[in-house]
Amino acid sequence: MAERVRPAEGTEDVDAVTRAVLTASRLLVAVSARSLASVEDSVTVPQFRLLVVLSTHGASNLVTLADLLGVNPSTAMRMIDRLIAAGFVSRDVNPANRRETVLRLTPAGRRIVEEVTARRRDEITTIVERMLPAQRAALVEALTAFTEAGGEPAPGGRDLHPLGWADPTAPAAS
Repeated sequence: MAERVRPAEGTEDVDAVTRAVLTASRLLVAVSARSLASVEDSVTVPQFRLLVVLSTHGASNLVTLADLLGVNPSTAMRMIDRLIAAGFVSRDVNPANRRETVLRLTPAGRRIVEEVTARRRDEITTIVERMLPAQRAALVEALTAFTEAGGEPAPGGRDLHPLGWADPTAPAAS
């Protein structure tokens, strides 16, 4: 009979945490999908990501936007063209560099981001309210450690957008 090999120290713990994070991520994806359901006739998930990036990072040029999205500029341009046609993004000449185009959210684009974020926040709040206070505190600690380990910057008390980026336009916590 072969001897059972013991997993390296901490491996079982890592596996348990990984399973828990995967399960939680399924819940968060479901929350995200439900929050986008009311705008799915207006924007696709990738287009919504683009709107969030513009909302988070402000006006941007095509290359920077494509880089932030992790797509080719041609892919970003196709999304932008559709969002411009829908009235969610505007394209203007950069006054500082007339050869460059600046892309920014329109008020309608900002409204979509705010509405979806509000729906997502409401549903997450409902879930968190079902937890005991000690569980909430542990969750904050665990998620903070998780995001730090993943290299995500801490929000610093600012509101987060749907993709987890800190909103630079939100007032800093005092």
